[in-house]
Amino acid sequence: MKKASLFVMLFAVLLSAFALQPARKRAPRKKARVEDKRVYLVHSDNLHYDQYRNGDAQVLHGNVHFRHMGANLYCDSAHFYEQSNSFRAWGHVKMQQGDTLRLTSDYAYYDGNEQLAQARHNVILKHRKSTLYTDSLDFDRMYNFGNFFEGGKLVDGTAVLTSDWGEYHTDTKMAMFYYDVRLKDNNLYLTTDSLYYDTKTSTAHIVGPSNITSSGSHIYSEDGYYNTKTEQSELFGRSVMKNNGKTMVGDSVYHNAKTGTNYAYNNVIYTDSVNKNMMTGDYAEYNDSTGYAMATKRAVAYDFSQKDTLYMHADTFKIFTFNIRTDSVYRKILAYNKVRAYRRDVQAVCDSMVYNSKDSCMTMYHDPVLWNMNQQLVGDEMRVYMRDSTIDWAHIIGNAFSTEQMFDSVHFNQVQSKDMKAFFHKGEIRESQAIDNVLIVYYPVDESDSTLIGLNYTETPLLKMFLENRKMKKIWMEKPSGTLYPMTQIPPDKYFLPKYAWYDDVRPLNKDDIFNYRPKKKKEE
Repeated sequence: MKKASLFVMLFAVLLSAFALQPARKRAPRKKARVEDKRVYLVHSDNLHYDQYRNGDAQVLHGNVHFRHMGANLYCDSAHFYEQSNSFRAWGHVKMQQGDTLRLTSDYAYYDGNEQLAQARHNVILKHRKSTLYTDSLDFDRMYNFGNFFEGGKLVDGTAVLTSDWGEYHTDTKMAMFYYDVRLKDNNLYLTTDSLYYDTKTSTAHIVGPSNITSSGSHIYSEDGYYNTKTEQSELFGRSVMKNNGKTMVGDSVYHNAKTGTNYAYNNVIYTDSVNKNMMTGDYAEYNDSTGYAMATKRAVAYDFSQKDTLYMHADTFKIFTFNIRTDSVYRKILAYNKVRAYRRDVQAVCDSMVYNSKDSCMTMYHDPVLWNMNQQLVGDEMRVYMRDSTIDWAHIIGNAFSTEQMFDSVHFNQVQSKDMKAFFHKGEIRESQAIDNVLIVYYPVDESDSTLIGLNYTETPLLKMFLENRKMKKIWMEKPSGTLYPMTQIPPDKYFLPKYAWYDDVRPLNKDDIFNYRPKKKKEE
């Protein structure tokens, strides 16, 4: 009984202790803050009200100061419409918003409900490092942008943009310009009808037909970007770049006005109208300052200085210009790896080729083969010298071999020697020479019935042949020794000279066949 009463007493004490504790108060709920959109008049030297003359406007004069939603607005005089939460301002109108935005004009109307300022006459909008000049500007504080419609000029560093109308967004720092847009920056001048300009990155975005001139270069583009700080352009959509008679077109073109470098990608066409040649490929470079050019990836070089165009393919083409912008300027053109060339009257293959405009010499290296009609020339090295864009003379150096396929396609006239030389007049061969250890296989033809008389095998230290209208006119040999074999008595080992090879299977057949590389057969290498 005592235990039960003790437990009841303890329970009662605990209850009384809890009852004596004060009840916890709930924290008062914060009331939602209501944004104050009223325009406040902070100061005016003079204020008067005349309902008959000014309606419901309060007329303010002298050092007028308004405040609205974080912005301060100043002017010389104003009409304040308190009921409509708006005012009209005249004289030295200025709107200041933080440390980054300042708008000045001669007149302005401000609507506090719409947060819209309509500034007129001598309007200047300064935002960070950019300044917009115009005569009419509507600035929307709610959406942070202003639009001008009676001509405007934006100054951003060294860049100056003008247009008939446009927009400027203070939150994204993006400007849009339309109609008669002009951008001037250092040596660059851009004209277009539509342009977006990012003042944050100083980058202009071309969105329509545009022309850019810079230090003698001209660019046409309908889609691209230009950075006024770095003077770099990124152009797309088959943009065209021109400089001193040279033109580059590509799906993507990159231009650096400071360094004069140009890069183009995909379906690139580089044309030199002065020297009458062209290069194509899927990648190309050109430097305005140094005259360096390069093309690769299905690269093709075209020479249209003659009646027929010469087409040449190689893995890579490079052009180097020396003594540029001087009277002694000259260029070297390099083509290397699997060179194949086609023109209707001449075809060639070799591993690499160099053309030097200083001496007008084109040199073919590593197993060069040259075809003209039914004649084939091979050697260790070939040099072709040009004059007025036509061939003047050629030099085959080392293991020279000339092969002419006869009309019956079975027999071949052959000349083998250490070196060979050929001299031309108006593009036609007039004299050829075979020098040192000359071996000759020649088939005389009976002119009466065009049959082969026999095989003339001759050895001589020097051979000279004189031609006219592609026909043999005269032959001169130094101390020749040889034998004429009738057609029925030709020894089997005399049909072909020791170094004979007919490479017709690797010969380019047309301008499209220059892409189809075919190596020599193992036994013919």
